[in-house]
Amino acid sequence: MEMEMAVKPAWLEGLMAETFFGVCETHESRRKNEKNVFCLLCCLSICPHCLPSHRSHPLLQVRRYVYHDVIRLGDLEKLVECSYIQPYTINGAKVIFLNQRPQSRSCKGSANICFTCDRILQEPFHFCSLSCKVDHLVDQGEDLSTILHRIDESDFAFSQFEGLRVDGPELIDEDQITSNSILEDPLEYKGSSCSNETIGNSEITLRDTEVVRKKKKGSGFLGGIVLSLSNKRKGAPQRAPLS
Repeated sequence: MEMEMAVKPAWLEGLMAETFFGVCETHESRRKNEKNVFCLLCCLSICPHCLPSHRSHPLLQVRRYVYHDVIRLGDLEKLVECSYIQPYTINGAKVIFLNQRPQSRSCKGSANICFTCDRILQEPFHFCSLSCKVDHLVDQGEDLSTILHRIDESDFAFSQFEGLRVDGPELIDEDQITSNSILEDPLEYKGSSCSNETIGNSEITLRDTEVVRKKKKGSGFLGGIVLSLSNKRKGAPQRAPLS
């Protein structure tokens, strides 16, 4: 009975195990063919060109943040109870990491860490990703049905993707976070990763990232040489006084 309670439904198992943002083999020759949509009925990832074939199925969009898969909190919480999973804010939209991310060292001690992978977290969160929460509950023999919601297909209807233009030069979706939106993770660079200090609010925007890149571009060894040479005063050479 305990094993039955801890069994993951097929859509959840598939969502956490699926590979996203790879090239769709069915539409390999088409533009915008990255698999960034998950069909909750078929339990597989599809690209925008596959959408018409899944028109009547519930569809969930997956996005990218720091080269990792994320889902908007507003979408995910319609499927799973997301309390105690630390969200991140990207351009005003809160997202949840789908799976745990690799880290160079674990953090244990007095810091607030993920119950599953020991990643440093803000208070009062206990998990850094959806998979960390689910895996923890399964390990504890908890009943997953207590955190799963019944899928309302109207919340994941095909109509949410009707504004996308996949055959033109660009994919039209102002709110979409694409794989080119490479942002820094504020938790990775906030002092010692094993300290117990407050760690900001996990919020970052594309504008902030552009400023950082510009600063880096203007700095460096060669930049310093050019600056020092340009600051030297030009004029007639000074001769040493006669003795």
